[in-house]
Amino acid sequence: MPFSKGQNPNHPATGSTIKVEPIRDKKAIHRIKKILGDQPRDLCLFTLGINTAYRANELLSLKVGQVKNLKAGDVLDLKQRKTHKYRPVTLNATAVAAIQSWLAAGDLQADAYLFTGQRGCLTVETMSTRVKTWCQSVGLKGNYGSHTLRKTWGYWQRLERGTAIPLLMEAFGHATQQQTLAYLGIQSNEIAAIYELEL
Repeated sequence: MPFSKGQNPNHPATGSTIKVEPIRDKKAIHRIKKILGDQPRDLCLFTLGINTAYRANELLSLKVGQVKNLKAGDVLDLKQRKTHKYRPVTLNATAVAAIQSWLAAGDLQADAYLFTGQRGCLTVETMSTRVKTWCQSVGLKGNYGSHTLRKTWGYWQRLERGTAIPLLMEAFGHATQQQTLAYLGIQSNEIAAIYELEL
């Protein structure tokens, strides 16, 4: 079936979704950071994305004045567009360093959006395309997009810190634990594993 002008042949059919994956390879994360070393805006976006549980549209809504004086351990409190509730995130040193590097490189006013391009504030679609490109550039196979960054945060929280699902649910702003399990794509593996215990 031919596509009309402006129609995206890769766009999912109405009512369906395409699930994106977290970055499950720590070396790939470091390689992406290395590639973005001379692109402070994109490095800041990537670093904030994988160090917070904020959605893409929440990250893109950030203004310079909200972050310019933050230090490690300070709380960033953003209103979620999806639930309209405020969700505080304590920023770690890595996130703050990425913000400061971008602010030092870019000549940004306090009322400007933190993540801007030639046409103004970056869009979620632009961010999604960038994440796909970054992941492909380090040889990752699979489906990646803007949600990859916050999924990566949750994946490593669960894997390395053993962070409890109720805490991740709260951080993600999810309504149920089931939603968080499905979101991280760990439900089937973990449920299968509980039946391996022999009594």
